[in-house]
Amino acid sequence: MRANIVKCNTAEVADLVIHPEPAIGSAGRSLGCVAVLIVLAAGCQQKGSPGVAKTTPPPEVVVTVPVEREFAPFEEFTGRLEASEVIEIRARVGGYLDQVLFRDGAEVKKDELLAVIDPRTYEAELARATAAVQQAKSRQQRMAKELERGRQLLTNKVVTQEDFDRMQFDHAEAETAQQIAEANEALAQLNLGFTEIRSPVNGKISRRLIDQGNLVKVDDSLLATIGATDPIHAYFEIDERTVLRLRQLILGGQMRLPTEQKLEVQLSLANENYFSLRGVIDFTDNALDPHTGTLRARATIDNGSLLLLPGLIVRCRMPIGSARTGLFIPEEALGSDQGQRYLYVLNDKDEVVYRRVSVGVQMSGWRFVEGELTKEDRVIVTGLQRVRQGQKVAPKVGTQYADSLPVQDKPKQAVEAPAKSLPTPAS
Repeated sequence: MRANIVKCNTAEVADLVIHPEPAIGSAGRSLGCVAVLIVLAAGCQQKGSPGVAKTTPPPEVVVTVPVEREFAPFEEFTGRLEASEVIEIRARVGGYLDQVLFRDGAEVKKDELLAVIDPRTYEAELARATAAVQQAKSRQQRMAKELERGRQLLTNKVVTQEDFDRMQFDHAEAETAQQIAEANEALAQLNLGFTEIRSPVNGKISRRLIDQGNLVKVDDSLLATIGATDPIHAYFEIDERTVLRLRQLILGGQMRLPTEQKLEVQLSLANENYFSLRGVIDFTDNALDPHTGTLRARATIDNGSLLLLPGLIVRCRMPIGSARTGLFIPEEALGSDQGQRYLYVLNDKDEVVYRRVSVGVQMSGWRFVEGELTKEDRVIVTGLQRVRQGQKVAPKVGTQYADSLPVQDKPKQAVEAPAKSLPTPAS
């Protein structure tokens, strides 16, 4: 019978033909077959295995060293711009809208004429009030002369004291009537002036809400709104954790309240990756919002160029405490393990070492870290998923990270007024 149980080379297979054997019992035949198979398997295994085992090269990783920088601790918040003043333009007298002189959405100046209400009715009222003043003056002058004559007649005992008293009262009534007439004239003059609707502030006007020829009701009809945007306000919400931290710094004497010392903040627009604007915090609310758990704050920003508009979203960077020195690493070097941030660094044998760290502020893609890290450590930046603790790796220095962290343009904690700033990358 034939046994081709283990596959080897062609010569070995040809030699594995076993001819019929003498009958020596089933047990003996079984033991003989097993022995032959073991020998053949060992021979094939030995022939097929290589002489030297292959070794896997260590994975290549990119490393860099932490950068030491002086920085001012800060927190960033998302805010929205609002006009420093919002004025609703309403008519102070009623009538038909005679003229609309502003252009929808235009910039208007203070006291600029915006609209005119038909003034003819009020011109007539003024003329009538002016005539009433003249009439009252004439009567007052007549009463004054009669009183003077009555005083002489009373001295000569031509008139009685009762007649003289009546003359005095008539004169007083004439003077009072004159004052009333003059007040009515002033009121008519005001009403006539109110037919010309002027801008109370510099700002940007909305579209017209009432067209020419429509009836305007006094103190009711809204013609337009004006938003004063120079300066402009940025409102943002400070979370409860940061509020408590600020309170502790204030109580510890490391910071002062915005009402006592102006605090400068940096702001960035949606199309910027740096903070080009400067503002001063001039208001914080007196209580946290119970629905959001945040404290509303306001920064005033100079907007002489009229670049900024109400409603724009801004990032607000507010300094927290005094300047300090710390280590920064590229953001992509950080890993996270169930909320715990960590780094992989290399020892002198190029072996991976696990280090726990806590993170802080972020600047230009670099993150401030504290913990088990020194400025001489080599930190793995790329290839974190290919390595494990204790593994030997082939490090490669990431030249693209050298000196890529700019010096922070630190916000000032005490300033006199909002300062204009050129849009140079700060951080």
